[in-house]
Amino acid sequence: MGNATRIREIVFLGLSQNPDVSVVLFLFLLLVYVTTLLGNLLIMVTVTWESRLQTPMYFLLRNLSVADICFSSITAPKVLVDLLSDRKTISFDGCLAQMFFFHLIGGVDVSSLSVMALDRYVAISRPLHYVTIMSRGRCLGFIVASWVAGFIHSIVQISLLLPLPFCGPNVLDTFYCDVPQVLKLACTDTLVLELLMISNNGLLTTLWFALLLVSYVVILLLLRSQAGEGRRKAISTCTSHVAVVTLHFVPCIYVYARPFSPLPSDKAISVTFTVISPLLNPLIYTLRNQEMKSAVRRLRNRLGLYDSMGQ
Repeated sequence: MGNATRIREIVFLGLSQNPDVSVVLFLFLLLVYVTTLLGNLLIMVTVTWESRLQTPMYFLLRNLSVADICFSSITAPKVLVDLLSDRKTISFDGCLAQMFFFHLIGGVDVSSLSVMALDRYVAISRPLHYVTIMSRGRCLGFIVASWVAGFIHSIVQISLLLPLPFCGPNVLDTFYCDVPQVLKLACTDTLVLELLMISNNGLLTTLWFALLLVSYVVILLLLRSQAGEGRRKAISTCTSHVAVVTLHFVPCIYVYARPFSPLPSDKAISVTFTVISPLLNPLIYTLRNQEMKSAVRRLRNRLGLYDSMGQ
């Protein structure tokens, strides 16, 4: 099947066909998206300018905030435009590009959360050697590796899809392009490829999630030997990490670790996965982290001082 017969654009049915519901969803998702941008930008600025947060954990958290801004921006702006449009379309090449960046940043998120788990393990099991083991150069290497891992993962997904013939239909009952939906548009038998992608994405994601949970259980067990304020602070940090890991992985497992047949709950899970999940990181890390809250207050006071000096 040649490229001449390949579909040129894809039509989304979107989140709702009802104009009134679409307006409500637009206002809600716009609020979520703007809050996501501001919350993650706040983390980035605070970690960058607050000297007390120049530690490996916050250096890695800043990278996660960069990834979350990118991840939400891959789908949210298009969703917002489509909610106010009668016809919701994307070019086929644009669809491939959206999938590429979606899986690139998704891979970065997974890798970053894994490195953050390693960071907590080293901090608690090897506290005297923590700064040496998790040096700035090593942390930077981990961050580069997470982006390379995301790139490789994404290239694999796109490489499996590109050879397929897409000659129609071109309608997707969703609001963004992803492998499970686009694969169904191929005019050929995709069962083997679907099983391959379920094992590549779903099975590995499930196993990785289980491994991360086990690692945090080990970390919490190690904390039993500690006492005082340091123990309470470490437990609070680890529970925040577990919450973020769970909120990232559970929707991901739902999407990729089952047959790619549509279910009624798919859109709600997809909205949580693509738009709401990146918002939860700054909420969890700022509301549950006393150190971050104190740093934000100091930054706010410093900016207030600069404003008064300017006047």
